[in-house]
Amino acid sequence: MDAGFRTPLLDFFRRGEVARDIRLMAAQGALAPRAHEQLALLMLLVGDQDPDIAQAAEATLQQIPPEALAGFLARSDAPAEMRTFFAARGIEPTAAAAPDPEAPIVDTAAEPEPDPADEDEKTALQRINAMNVAQRIALAMKGSREARAILIRDPNKIVGAAVLSSPKMTDTEIESIAKMASISDELLRIIANTRAWMKRYGVVIALAKNPKTPVAISMNLLSRLTDKDLRMISTDRNVAEIVRTTARQRVVMDRK
Repeated sequence: MDAGFRTPLLDFFRRGEVARDIRLMAAQGALAPRAHEQLALLMLLVGDQDPDIAQAAEATLQQIPPEALAGFLARSDAPAEMRTFFAARGIEPTAAAAPDPEAPIVDTAAEPEPDPADEDEKTALQRINAMNVAQRIALAMKGSREARAILIRDPNKIVGAAVLSSPKMTDTEIESIAKMASISDELLRIIANTRAWMKRYGVVIALAKNPKTPVAISMNLLSRLTDKDLRMISTDRNVAEIVRTTARQRVVMDRK
């Protein structure tokens, strides 16, 4: 069931692009991001085609104290789809809303791995590489800016999606990520399709200049660039030739 709440990580689950062990971990409450995301995952996974995962998600939902759910549902940012889902289970919003949406409703995860914020990059990278996918996802969601800077380059795209889904993610970080040519083009596509991030001109120009950005996206972004940035892209040999040529044509048209 659609929970009316979207993040890059949730979209991977919706598209069925998540391995069974990660889905099972989420169904058991061990992948515990903010409450919105966790409840959305459980609502999705109770309908999983794998009966073990569906049963685990149902068991986790049954373990959540009704008063905790009712308090969360009373929040103004609780999606209507969630309220409908839980109303069918006999749980209605309370008068007083829960105060902390960033905390999970239930957390069965093991003690989290230490954050590498205080380590040098080489040491942090070695330790992160030794983690399994579940641990890297958890660190991506809950860790420091330093951890996210490493994990956004992870070869497993779901880890990158978890980074982009982190409630700690800042606009400045998104702008830096949009400049990276070392990450998956799918992650760049996620950024381009997120309206809140695309309100920042720094993100727009970063994606337009990034040679890893899908050409169709770069072409669409040209109309949003200043004359100065169009001229710069028109001579930038790192971008696709068609992007460079189109930018040059726009520069000529603007002069007329």
